[in-house]
Amino acid sequence: MTLFLQAFLPELVLLAGTLGLFVITLGESRGKTAATAALAVALATLLACIFSLNQSAVLFSGAYRIDAFSQWLKLVLAAGYTAVVLLSGQLPDIRAEVKAEYFLFLSLSATGLLLLVSSVDILTIDVALELSSFPLYLMVPMRREREGQRQQMESAIKYMMYGVAANGIMLFGLSYLFGLTGTTNLPLMIAKLGPVVHSPLAIVGLAMAFCGLFFKLAVFPFHFWTPDVYQGASNETAGLIASLPKVAAVAVLVRFVSLATSDNHTVSLLLTGLAIASMFYGNLIALVQKDFKRLLGFSGIAHAGYALVGFVALSAAGYAAALFYITGYMLMVLACFVVISRVSRDGTNVAIEELAGLHRRSPLLAVTLLVGVFGLAGMPLFVGFMGKLSLLTAAWAGHYYAVVIIAMINSAIAIYYYLQVVRQAVFGEKDITPMPLVLDWSTRLLCVLLIAAIVTLGVAPGSVLAAITSSIGSL
Repeated sequence: MTLFLQAFLPELVLLAGTLGLFVITLGESRGKTAATAALAVALATLLACIFSLNQSAVLFSGAYRIDAFSQWLKLVLAAGYTAVVLLSGQLPDIRAEVKAEYFLFLSLSATGLLLLVSSVDILTIDVALELSSFPLYLMVPMRREREGQRQQMESAIKYMMYGVAANGIMLFGLSYLFGLTGTTNLPLMIAKLGPVVHSPLAIVGLAMAFCGLFFKLAVFPFHFWTPDVYQGASNETAGLIASLPKVAAVAVLVRFVSLATSDNHTVSLLLTGLAIASMFYGNLIALVQKDFKRLLGFSGIAHAGYALVGFVALSAAGYAAALFYITGYMLMVLACFVVISRVSRDGTNVAIEELAGLHRRSPLLAVTLLVGVFGLAGMPLFVGFMGKLSLLTAAWAGHYYAVVIIAMINSAIAIYYYLQVVRQAVFGEKDITPMPLVLDWSTRLLCVLLIAAIVTLGVAPGSVLAAITSSIGSL
């Protein structure tokens, strides 16, 4: 019993906190109380993840595995969850009567993500995936309506329809794998799938099983919802959708891709094609964007393609590189959304030109934006550079030279539109005297922590990469 409590502690803490938030929502106008409670729950979950970092166990008849792989990812997700709670602040664009419910759904989604990274049975994976997704579908339309604008409703419908369709395709593919192996347990499925993994039915089943995860990552052609949802959702909700689910999706994708052997060229070719299409589509469309959130949406499609580059060689080094890269991406995109949320006037979307004079209005926000954008562009000294370098190294070692060259070309394309953001923030000037932006303590703390994490992982990534690589071995 004690071993169970220690191993399952992060999930228990977050579940208990979510139940507490549910009780808070039973009252009226308790947005501030819910915000304080959500921050306490996030910090408690983070401490629980640190405490249980070295725990290992197999629970629920083998459907749930706690090991180094899952525990490290839970720590990353708990840190991201805490950052999103700090980012949420006053939620100026969320209707006052549903602010408490907003934090409840945020915690429910985080609970699903924590459960997802430990699930090793296709049934528990699907349940956790839905638990993490449906609260997000409800958070998008919580945005306050403006006169003549109900874009959040359209975005929510698109998000839900694409999500349900992708999940249905994923379940259909998993049914093929179950039919071939007679088991729903992934470790057993790996052993039994070996003799038939090159058969057309196994390849089709794997490809369809990837679909639900490709939707979470916004991989082409499951990307269509991304820019519209980013633009239609509130700034804080878009920051959540752009960050945490992608980490969990890559983690589960590692478990699924490991079903294929390293010499399965068909699966590798499929991943290669999707990576190239995602990189080119996202980067080329991002070149003409004027809205900062839409730019980050199309940029996210390109970064999903970069993450897939780590999978094309079907090697442990590539999987570790993909996890490291998506962890860095979570930090970098959250840094950008902190700036969007604080520059925004009353929660409205932010055009790139509205960043003009940011270095005068708030030097700390300007530095946070520069660190986040330079990291996304893959500049040295930031985690984005080391992440891309590790991805390209893994692909090069697998002799996928064309993919490496194409990824480098796309990185060069991306630099152009990222520098447009930098140009406005640093060299752009507003026509009127810019009003200084007053930041609260939580924003200052979040900015400093994100800057420190992005730079530290870019300068000294060795220990984190080693821990991720070692945890991959535990699979």
